[in-house]
Amino acid sequence: MTIRLYDTSARQIRDFAPLVPGCVSIYLCGATVQAAPHIGHIRSGLNFDIMRRWFAYRGYDVTFIRNVTDIDDKIINKSATEGRPWWSIGYENERAFNDGYDVLGCLPPTYEPRATGHIPEMIEMMRGLIERGHAYAADGNVYFDVRSFDGYLQLSNQELDNLLQPSGEGETGKRDPRDFAMWKAVKPGEPSWETPWGRGRPGWHLECSAMAHKYLGSAFDIHGGGLDLIFPHHENEIAQAKAFGDEFATYWVHNAWVTLKGEKMSKSLGNSVLVSKMVKDWRPIVLRYYLGTPHYRSMIEYSKEALRDAESAFARIEGFVQRVVEKAGVVEPAAEVPPAFAEAMDDDLGVPQALAIVHTTVRQGNSALAADDKEAAVARLAEVRAMLGVLGLDPLDPQWAEEGDRGDDLHGVVDTLVHLVLDQREAARARKDWAAADAIRDQLNQSGLVIEDSPQGPRWTLGPR
Repeated sequence: MTIRLYDTSARQIRDFAPLVPGCVSIYLCGATVQAAPHIGHIRSGLNFDIMRRWFAYRGYDVTFIRNVTDIDDKIINKSATEGRPWWSIGYENERAFNDGYDVLGCLPPTYEPRATGHIPEMIEMMRGLIERGHAYAADGNVYFDVRSFDGYLQLSNQELDNLLQPSGEGETGKRDPRDFAMWKAVKPGEPSWETPWGRGRPGWHLECSAMAHKYLGSAFDIHGGGLDLIFPHHENEIAQAKAFGDEFATYWVHNAWVTLKGEKMSKSLGNSVLVSKMVKDWRPIVLRYYLGTPHYRSMIEYSKEALRDAESAFARIEGFVQRVVEKAGVVEPAAEVPPAFAEAMDDDLGVPQALAIVHTTVRQGNSALAADDKEAAVARLAEVRAMLGVLGLDPLDPQWAEEGDRGDDLHGVVDTLVHLVLDQREAARARKDWAAADAIRDQLNQSGLVIEDSPQGPRWTLGPR
């Protein structure tokens, strides 16, 4: 067994070899908490949640760090615009992100450090870089000297002479316009912390280098994030960490975006779809299926039609699970997933190929049910539950129990009304008035309900939208 991952720095799929046998250390760039999360933000969390689950299934002890960027230009600008404290905005949106991760079934990180809680570690890193000749102070700012680090831009594969480094207001005193800010001098009305080079606040890139070093040491296995972070963020993280003396990450793994009309979903573009709204319109487990089952390196073009397709596909899985449970009771997951599923997941987390094995197994299980082969149906459900567990999509997992609880009151009312109609249908069937029975069923189908006749009597489910 060898897990293989696409390493952005090597531009190829590589066999995964952990630094410490039996252990895997992962640092994921988490939320910048200037606003509530849209589904593009949460996709990254889902992709790396599945990665983490697969490593755990393969027997690894996983340390998973997902940071919170609770101070940056966007948060400060929003604070000034809204007349609210920066920390109030950050905390409110940090909770919104965690609510989004939780409602979509992401396991909590091992640690979730905030940037503002690690100013001493950032000062220590800047001091070391200045002593080694890789950084310098000017006008209260501290800059990284990009020409001092030979490996700069290898991750993004750019040429230094062609580089346009993003630069913020007040970044004065640079020796070279391509140098980037690690520390920004204080401005009136902005939050600041004391350093040997004057009061100010950290730059975005420094935050992650310092926190990764704090929680994972000088070397760790995997650094993750969205494609948009490759430059400047991850490139600048590498420069700081390696110039400081760290080996830093062995593998760089990047997930693709959620797009809308071909453009990356973004609050600044005004095309974002908030998680808080989506989970009111769609079941969270269906939203997880939609965002988590495409390959992590594939773009997802958002549309309601695609969501409806995901809803229908998951309904087929869930319907099989329910039918076997009605016939045989709750079936525990198998100890191991089918070999073809494992092979797909080992190959760069090939979730689409793994999901095909799930659907094939569901079809086999439905055939067993049709043949009244209870033993085979139970065996298939055990395999399906094992596979869905790895993907965080097992409808019988306690994680999803609350999802059902939120609609229990309304479900009970609808259930009573539907069964009144179904009783009329059963009475028509009893008197062999097949036309009336079919008419009732058709009317229920048109209202969005799917009626299935089971040995325990008719039952209803919500059909696809």
